[in-house]
Amino acid sequence: MTVVPLPTWESLREYVRQTLCAHDTLETESTPFYAAPIRRRGRVCGYLFHIVGPRQMKNSAIWAEDEHRLFFYDAIGTRFEDVYLSDAPAIEQVEKRAA
Repeated sequence: MTVVPLPTWESLREYVRQTLCAHDTLETESTPFYAAPIRRRGRVCGYLFHIVGPRQMKNSAIWAEDEHRLFFYDAIGTRFEDVYLSDAPAIEQVEKRAA
């Protein structure tokens, strides 16, 4: 089990981007990276991240804020990593920055 502290939105995004790109040996600077909020009953409860590689290949990650976890999936939907967060940004702070 991997446990990492990612106390800021920037550190969380960068960790996710690097992990998704490293899985298929893609360059982080040239690989498109996207993030979108996940809502449950109108409240943001996490984020969906994905990268788009060659031939429209997409790797994804989900930040489940209430579980303090990141789940990483390859292009065919197989989970390749599960990370526990010992420290993470507050979802309310992330939403204020995104607004």
